[in-house]
Amino acid sequence: MKISRALLLSFFTLSLAACSATGEVDLESRDIAVAENAEPAANRAVSQSIAGLVKNVGPSYVTLTISEIDTHGTAGKGSQRKSAITSGSGFLVDRTGYVLTAGHVAVAKGYGVSARAANGRIYSGVVVDVLPSSDMALIKLRGYSGHAVSPTPNKCLARGDTVFSLGKPHAQGDTARVGLLDSMHFGRAVTYGKFGYRDAMVVRMNTQKGESGGPLFNGSGSLVGMVVSTLSDANGQSLNLAHAVPATDIAGFLCNHIACGGNWQALAQQSTDSCPST
Repeated sequence: MKISRALLLSFFTLSLAACSATGEVDLESRDIAVAENAEPAANRAVSQSIAGLVKNVGPSYVTLTISEIDTHGTAGKGSQRKSAITSGSGFLVDRTGYVLTAGHVAVAKGYGVSARAANGRIYSGVVVDVLPSSDMALIKLRGYSGHAVSPTPNKCLARGDTVFSLGKPHAQGDTARVGLLDSMHFGRAVTYGKFGYRDAMVVRMNTQKGESGGPLFNGSGSLVGMVVSTLSDANGQSLNLAHAVPATDIAGFLCNHIACGGNWQALAQQSTDSCPST
């Protein structure tokens, strides 16, 4: 069923998709199931092609658990990590252990991180910074040198282009979702609590809680965005649509924190404002 843009703008509600070793990295114990969009975005041949891409990009994907740090600690023991407060998905953007995720997953600068990598090992880290206005966060993992994503050289996608995401729905296994780009623009700002974004890519894909912060790739396996929320109507029914922060915004945030070059640097100097909506 098609939903008009005007109806979507008038009646949508947001349900956040997350309530919140060195050496060559392989998939080892991580099995990523490929799930098509609820309204099938691709035929069997395309799904098989995506399955092949998942094998290539899967090592860049991590699952995250975030904990608040008790800076007061206990007598003589210094700072202590508290119980986990959120969980979500993320992806490696630099081989030295820098990971991107959604701001509402990371919560706040200085929080502790536990990340499960593609090799099945658990790595500790810290939230380096959070940009609430674009719902993005940068994390640094200690001792992890993995396979980083390759950003797209093109800032714009066309409506109907095949995309796929990687993420872990709560209480489910790691999942690759195949979908279609609906639009490069949602057309209005979105806020939830202290987080939000001024605009977003709209993807025809049925994401779930736990998948926030997961990478969004194009049909060639290049990073084009990051999943930040899923859309539902006024009655709480899924619209089979998700929002993603575009790669240009991710690049601008990343390049403000670490040295970047190539496509990252080129994207950081661009904007999707000129990309057509349809």
